[in-house]
Amino acid sequence: MQFVSRAQWGARPSRYKLTTIPDTRGVKVHYEGSYVPPALANPDAHAQCAGRVRAIQAQHLADDEEDYSDIAYSAMVCPHGYVYEGRGAHRQTGANGTSALNRAHYAVCAMVGSSGLTEPTAAQLDGILGAIEWLRDEGNAGDEIKGHRDGHPTACPGGPLYAWIQRGAPRPGGTPGPAPSERYEPYPGAAWFKAAPRSPIVTAMGRRLVAEGCGRYRSGPGPQWTDADRQSYAAWQRKQGHSGTAADGWPGPSTWAALRVPKV
Repeated sequence: MQFVSRAQWGARPSRYKLTTIPDTRGVKVHYEGSYVPPALANPDAHAQCAGRVRAIQAQHLADDEEDYSDIAYSAMVCPHGYVYEGRGAHRQTGANGTSALNRAHYAVCAMVGSSGLTEPTAAQLDGILGAIEWLRDEGNAGDEIKGHRDGHPTACPGGPLYAWIQRGAPRPGGTPGPAPSERYEPYPGAAWFKAAPRSPIVTAMGRRLVAEGCGRYRSGPGPQWTDADRQSYAAWQRKQGHSGTAADGWPGPSTWAALRVPKV
C-alpha cells in the first residue's frame, strides 16, 4: 500500500475532538458524488491528488450545515492507488449518513465521481483494498465491505464501484479480495462457560463488554469466569435486544459473534 499520512498531504487540524471507537463491523466504500475530471487518472496527474484531498477537507470544514469535525472519510484513494489518511483508524467517520451508521463502519472514498471519471482504475481498486486491510490491522475493522448506499438512501458509491463490491471486491485480474478476518475468538460453547473457566479469553471478553458499556465489574475484568462476567454478558444480551432466558448471562453463538472478542 502506498500510504500518505495527514502530515504528508498537508491536513489541517480537526475542528473538534474526533470520537474514538474501538472497532467497526467493516468498511463502507464511497465516491465523491460530483464531477471528477477524467484527466486526474493520467499517470502525470498524480501531483494534483494531495491538493484534491486538501480541497475536500476544506469543503467539509466549511460546511456549517453538516458541522463536520474534519474531512468526513477515514481515508481517500486516488486513481493512482495512493491511500490518503483521513480521520484514520479508531476515529468515527462522518460520511455514512447517521451517527449509528458512522459507528458501524469506517468510510473509504475513491476519487471517482458521478460524472467525468466514473470508472475506478485497477490501481485505485488495489488502493481501496489496501485501505481496508490497513483499517482492519490498525483500526480493528470487521469483515464487511459495503457501499454507502447500503443502509442509507444515496447513489453512492456509484454504479461501477457498487457492482465491484457486489462481486466481492476482487482484486484486479479476478483474484479474491481480503479474506474474512480470523482475528476473533470462535464461540467456545456453552459447556465451556458453565465449567467456570480460567482463560485469557474471559479477560478479552470482559474488555469487549466494558468497551460496549456493558461492564458490571467492581474490579477487572480478569481471566476467571465469575458472576460479574455473567452479569456483564447479560447486559450485552439485553443490548442486543434479548430478554428473559435469552438474557441469562450465558454466552450463546449469535451474541458471541456480535461481540467480536479479539484472538488471544
